[in-house]
Amino acid sequence: MTIASSEKPQPRLRFDRAEVAGALGDLGTFIPLLVGMVHQCGLQIGPALLAAGVMNVFTGLAFRIPMAVQPMKAIAAVAIAEGLNESQILAAGIATGVVVLLLGLTGLIDTLNRIIPRSVVRGLQLALGLKLLAGGFTMIAKTGVWIGYDSIATGVACAIVVLLLYQSKRVPAALAVFAIGVVVLLAADPTLLSNTRFGFAWRWPDLGNSQDWLHGIRRAALPQLPLTTLNSVIAVCALSSDLFPKRSAAPRRVAISVGLMNILACPFGAMPMCHGAGGLAAQYRFGARTGGSVVILGTVKIVLALALGSSLLVWLDAYPESVLGVLLLFSGLELTLVCRDQRRRRDFLIMLMTAGACIAQNMAVGFVIGALLAAAVAIGVFRIGSENKVDDK
Repeated sequence: MTIASSEKPQPRLRFDRAEVAGALGDLGTFIPLLVGMVHQCGLQIGPALLAAGVMNVFTGLAFRIPMAVQPMKAIAAVAIAEGLNESQILAAGIATGVVVLLLGLTGLIDTLNRIIPRSVVRGLQLALGLKLLAGGFTMIAKTGVWIGYDSIATGVACAIVVLLLYQSKRVPAALAVFAIGVVVLLAADPTLLSNTRFGFAWRWPDLGNSQDWLHGIRRAALPQLPLTTLNSVIAVCALSSDLFPKRSAAPRRVAISVGLMNILACPFGAMPMCHGAGGLAAQYRFGARTGGSVVILGTVKIVLALALGSSLLVWLDAYPESVLGVLLLFSGLELTLVCRDQRRRRDFLIMLMTAGACIAQNMAVGFVIGALLAAAVAIGVFRIGSENKVDDK
């Protein structure tokens, strides 16, 4: 959440069908992680969704590009897997926000952005893209049935719709796929409409004690910090430069935005949030070109949080995973495609080694291995034929 700068041209925000469709592109990661933290950890869905919506609106107005607001994945994954409670999750989000905000305010994030080789950043993006791609296939496959409302057949049908509408400006692919999901949802459980209750549900969150804070920081914040710094700041800025060269996001502004989001929102029960390269790629892939898509998405989240409250959890929980998997799959595909600029052999090798380590271990390990290999190549420890293209014989 930052104030828009006048240093770069500020385009008009669009609110057309393409922007609406692009706004839906990131739901494949947002919904499962939010629902998981609500179910497993006791996070409140009303404040979490309301805060995400508010931050969406501020982000769209500040950056003017479809910069996503996502759950912090490492914190969410640890919280769901280990059953962290609400106070531990909020402590992890606030602690991560403080560190990232300091990196932005001191300018250290700009230093990191300058010294990290582009091939290493591309390796991080490639790994994340492949993980999203695999995650999409997994969501479709784990429905466990070939034919049914939420099934492999539904996922295949939605994927075909996306491919058929790949270049369509009249009917955006994400809108069509999302509409299919709603139809499938209501067909599978027609009682959802009659059982919906209106009203905003909220209570003061439990911020816990010192033991909760120590546990949350140790188990969730520490794994999240490298992911936030590398993917939610450095990699997302690199991707924004590729997609929007005249109005790309600056690392310092993005770091300050991530820090403020969590420091201001987590004390009120919001889930830990960040900007992610995968989310930006997803929204761009499905048609978003301005911050209007993010403003639209944020407004919808705010209205749903205030109007439906806890009833919304039933809708989100029942939404077909096969449909979300398709959105996730194509989002990952878009993110991997930006890595095709690594044409020199040495850059290609560094990218692949970084990506492989990220997938095998985690972002932090992948970054260290990629950075060490890039340094070794730069000082001449290894000679890989730096001027040869990867398709040379």
